Amino acid sequence: MAYPTVDAAYGYKPVNLIGGQVFAGSTRNLPVQYNYGTALYFGDAVTLSAGYVVIATYPVSTTNTTVGVFLGCYYTNPTTKQRQYSQYYPGSVTAGDITAIVGDDPDVVIRCAVTTGASATTIGSASSILVGQNMAGNTLTGSASTGNGAGAVVAASANTSGGGFRVLNLVPDTQISTSCTYVSGGAASATSVVVSGLTVGQVLPVGTDVYNLVNGQLQFTGSTLSSASTVTTTGSTTLTITSVTTAVAGTVVLVQSPEVLVKFNFGAHRYYVA
Repeated sequence: MAYPTVDAAYGYKPVNLIGGQVFAGSTRNLPVQYNYGTALYFGDAVTLSAGYVVIATYPVSTTNTTVGVFLGCYYTNPTTKQRQYSQYYPGSVTAGDITAIVGDDPDVVIRCAVTTGASATTIGSASSILVGQNMAGNTLTGSASTGNGAGAVVAASANTSGGGFRVLNLVPDTQISTSCTYVSGGAASATSVVVSGLTVGQVLPVGTDVYNLVNGQLQFTGSTLSSASTVTTTGSTTLTITSVTTAVAGTVVLVQSPEVLVKFNFGAHRYYVA
């Protein structure tokens, strides 16, 4: 089991910049309109309207553009008359000095979760095949109880035209690996493979990668689950996969990647729109 477990989408979290540059927490303070009625959660993608920060239309794309990630705010509390700093903006605050803290660097690298669908809360998996390709964002809203956004990328959105995110890497820290045994199928070009030794009740999402274990090393077979599978028997389980390039054999390791590193695509960030 990976640690920590990723059990829900948590928004878009800046971690560094492309090219190995350090993200030093540099942000831009941008105004929010008096009494703006929509909540803004930590990790939400935001954009500008008439010079004021508003929630970006989801999913973020080359059509629904963004200026960056909302990282908190401050304003004069209309009740206490004191400056208040908050992880999220609850909406409908009658203050004239509401200021959003925005990570607006268009080259920021973002860590986020993978969900099984645009409006789904279930955590999915991103295949290594997706690295270097586009993915679409999801459409979930954040939580007032945590103050965190619920932004993520969608597992089944490989190479989405106009997708808002370019995948830079998978996050190894939270990957989940499951060993099983090859039974049949899995020859080169095959689109299904039968394995045994999986735990009953285990759910293997779309995007789970299929590896051979060779002399203690992982060898990618070039295939990933193209259909989710729930294990219903202690015997053999048939997995529907993308086309195999290296034959599946021996001990098989199924690797789920519930988190990825992405950046806003060219054309999805408003600083890169002509």
